[in-house]
Amino acid sequence: MAENDSSLENRLKTDTRHVTIALRGIKKIYHIGGEDLAALAGINLDIHQGEFAALMGPSGSGKSTLMNILGCLDRPTEGSYKLDGFEVSGLSDDELAATRNKRIGFVFQNFNLLARLTARENVALPLVYAGVKKSERLERAQYYLESVGLGDRADHLSNELSGGQRQRVAIARALVNDPHIIMADEPTGNLDTKSTKEIMEIFEAMHEKGRTIILVTHEPEIAACASRQLLVRDGRITRDEGKGVVMDVV
Repeated sequence: MAENDSSLENRLKTDTRHVTIALRGIKKIYHIGGEDLAALAGINLDIHQGEFAALMGPSGSGKSTLMNILGCLDRPTEGSYKLDGFEVSGLSDDELAATRNKRIGFVFQNFNLLARLTARENVALPLVYAGVKKSERLERAQYYLESVGLGDRADHLSNELSGGQRQRVAIARALVNDPHIIMADEPTGNLDTKSTKEIMEIFEAMHEKGRTIILVTHEPEIAACASRQLLVRDGRITRDEGKGVVMDVV
């Protein structure tokens, strides 16, 4: 829920969907050179199950810090973060890691694929940490590769794939644990126009199937594809818009 937005408050009061993410008073304070720097200055936000939300903001706005907290990669200095009703802001590093592995799938700008593994092996990697036996890992990896249109590329190494294909592998890897939430950090930043369109179509298809998606982007046209757009400035959410609005982040 963005600050000072009565229309959004009214919409959320009548929205019966499950609240997947609930942030209240989230602050992130860094101590630099004897001074306190507030990267996040008191974020209040609800994200409902099945929403497709885009985070935007200029450099230094706090959007990356917010994404790290949402993804359980970091903890806030102050405030409450409830994920599916469970408070996670005070979890230990090991507990945060376990929460990430079970509940969140990540897609990164640079793909983060292992060069010596095939596409199928890359997709199956999160299942290794989850203790899934090899035959099931490879079967599930193949299924998700086929779901992103890369079933015929399963045995190819990452350097044998185009940028768009690598990102599809990364999306399949994010899905393989069947997480509650997909978080994507600039997923089209290294792609050409055609590949960008294809990747966004995959995200939109995931959204239509009920996935909760949070995407960080600096491109207004990409953010406009989401069902909800959140603009972060000076550590606060200053705008909360719907699909199709092209916002200026400068």
